[in-house]
Amino acid sequence: MPSGNNLRVTFYGVRGSTPCSSDALRRYGGNTSCVVIENDDQAPIVCDVGTGLRNFGAAWGQVRPVEATMLISHLHWDHVQGLPFFNPIHHHNSAVTLYGPPHGEQSMRESFSGLMRPPYFPICCDQLPRGVRFLDAKSESFVVGDAKITAGNVPHVGDTNGYRIEIDGVVIAYLPDHQEPVGSPTSVAASVLELCDGADVIIHDAQFTAEELKSRPHWGHCTPRYALEVAAQAGVDRLVLFHHDPWHDDDTVDSLAQMCREEAKDLGVRHVIAASEGLVLRL
Repeated sequence: MPSGNNLRVTFYGVRGSTPCSSDALRRYGGNTSCVVIENDDQAPIVCDVGTGLRNFGAAWGQVRPVEATMLISHLHWDHVQGLPFFNPIHHHNSAVTLYGPPHGEQSMRESFSGLMRPPYFPICCDQLPRGVRFLDAKSESFVVGDAKITAGNVPHVGDTNGYRIEIDGVVIAYLPDHQEPVGSPTSVAASVLELCDGADVIIHDAQFTAEELKSRPHWGHCTPRYALEVAAQAGVDRLVLFHHDPWHDDDTVDSLAQMCREEAKDLGVRHVIAASEGLVLRL
């Protein structure tokens, strides 16, 4: 694996669907999707702004301005709900650019304006500092600092991006929500394989057990086994299972990860871990 300039990937939220809390979820955590990529010379790149974003704000410093790029996979609540609770974004000197897919004819900014307004929320998008920008991104590449970022379509419910982040010789693929093809468990979309091709690590949806997928075939998610299939076909040997179901306690996530590890040996995927809040990968 190439060695980055102290490149760190920190998981601040790893759940799907809804934040949750109980003693049985203590080890993996209950906040929704938020992963932060940092190195010594690059402003943070934030993948999704679920409720885990609040904890990144606490780690950054509540009254400290921030310069950051935020990559939004899609506009479901569990991927956007943390934005107004990220205290650094409210600093007048902050500079934050959010990229994400438009919803039909509705731009990213229009979508967030619909989420952040009374009576649903007391702060409107227009009240955020001028340094906060919303940009549409769909099936394209762009450069942020030293990073090349590619957005590509991922099958889910509604317009959804996955992201390929190339920085310091390291490639990270982020696909938090991915519909497993019903009845075709080895079929992977070409756009997905392009995002993941030869990546050093894939962070991938692994929300459902096989039985849950049968009862919820079109909810837009997949099994750990399908995440493994994506990694194997893309030639990736490090897979991080992500977007854990809120009903899956720590023991269930442990069990799913272990089963995936056992199957991974025959597919050439050498490392499989389940994401947990506070996990830091140094690449």
